[in-house]
Amino acid sequence: PGHIAENLKNHWDSKVPPPPSGHKWKEIRHDSKVTWLVSWTENIQGSIKYIMLNPSSRIKGEKDWQKYETARRLKKCVDRIRNQYREDWKSKEMKVRQRAVALYFIDKLALRAGNEKEEGETADTVGCCSLRVEHINLHPELDGQEYVVEFDFLGKDSIRYYNKVPVEKRVFKNLQLFMENKQPEDDLFDRLNTSILNKHLQDLMEGLTAKVFRTYNASITLQQQLKELTTPDDNIPAKILSYNRANRAVAILCNHQRAPPKTFEKSMMNLQTKIDAKKEQLADAKRELKSAKADAKIRRDEKSKKTVETKKKAVQRVEEQLMKLEVQATDREENKQIALGTSKLNYLDPRISVAWCKKFGIPIEKIYNKTQREKFAWAIDMADEDYEF
Repeated sequence: PGHIAENLKNHWDSKVPPPPSGHKWKEIRHDSKVTWLVSWTENIQGSIKYIMLNPSSRIKGEKDWQKYETARRLKKCVDRIRNQYREDWKSKEMKVRQRAVALYFIDKLALRAGNEKEEGETADTVGCCSLRVEHINLHPELDGQEYVVEFDFLGKDSIRYYNKVPVEKRVFKNLQLFMENKQPEDDLFDRLNTSILNKHLQDLMEGLTAKVFRTYNASITLQQQLKELTTPDDNIPAKILSYNRANRAVAILCNHQRAPPKTFEKSMMNLQTKIDAKKEQLADAKRELKSAKADAKIRRDEKSKKTVETKKKAVQRVEEQLMKLEVQATDREENKQIALGTSKLNYLDPRISVAWCKKFGIPIEKIYNKTQREKFAWAIDMADEDYEF
C-alpha cells in the first residue's frame, strides 16, 4: 500500500478507500488532467504501472464527448482567434509577437505545445514552445515557393518532424527577427513557455489548449476530405479507400508516422500473387463468356441464353473481386509509413465517421473494430447521417 498512489480526479468529496490496517497510501491525488486511477512503481525494472478506466466505460465516453464538444466550440471562435494572432504579429512587444507566431504554428501545423514528455524520457524531444534556432531553416525562396520554413526536430515519442512549409511574409520576417544574434542551441521563442501560452489560450476560450487545436484541425480536415473524396456511386471497397485517404491527410497533418512493418514486402508480394491469379481467372471467365455468346448465336435457345447470363455474372463477380484486391494493395502501399490508428482514436470526432457510414451505407465494422465500437458506442447512438462537426 505504501507504494500505491490513488487519483480521485475531481471528486474532492469522495471517500478515500481505507488502506489495510497498519498501512497508508503513498499519495492521494485529485488530478483531472490524467486518465489513470491508481499507479505504482513495480520492483523489477522500476517502471511505473497504471490502472485506468475501460475505454468503453460510461465515464470515459462522457470525457471523450466533452473533448470533441470543446473542439466544436473552437469552431465558433477560431476566426476571431486567427485574426487576433495575425494582429499580434505586428505588436511592439517581442513576447506578444513570439506567442502569436507560436500559436500560428500550433494552428497551421498541429504542433504540440512542448511540455508533453513522458516520465523517464531522456531523448532531446521538443514541441513548439521549446523549439531551438537549430530546428528551423529559413528560405526566402525554395522549390518555386516564397517564405519557406524548413523544420527538423524530434517530437513526442522521438518521432522526427521534418516539413517544408510556406508561411505568410510577416511570420517569416518575425522568425528572422527572433533568430538574430542567437546561437543554434538558443531558444527560438526565448520570451515564451508553455505556461504563458496555455494561460493565453485559456483567455481566448475556456478549456482551449494546443491539443484542442489539434483535435479541431484533425476533425475538420477529415470532414472536408470525406466530402471531397467520396463518390456516391463507388462500391464499398472504393469508398473505404476514400475514407482511409481522408484519414491519411489527418495523420500527415498530425505527424503520425511509423516504420514500414517488417512483413510489409512479403505481404505485398503475397497480395500481388493473388492479384495475378485473379487476372488469369478473369481472362478465363471472359473467354468462356465469348464462347457462350458465339454458341448462343448458333443455337438460339433458352438454355444457351441462360448460359450467357451465368457467364456474364461470373465475369462481373471476378471483376469485383479483382478490384477489391487492387484497392487493398493501393491502400497498403499508401499507408505503409502512416499510423492511421492514432488520429482515428484520439483526435477525430467519431460522429464524423459514423455519419459518413450511415450516409453512404458503409457497415460501421468496416471502419471500427469491436473494441473501437464499444469505445465509441455513444457516437454510434448519437450521430445521424447529417451530423456536422
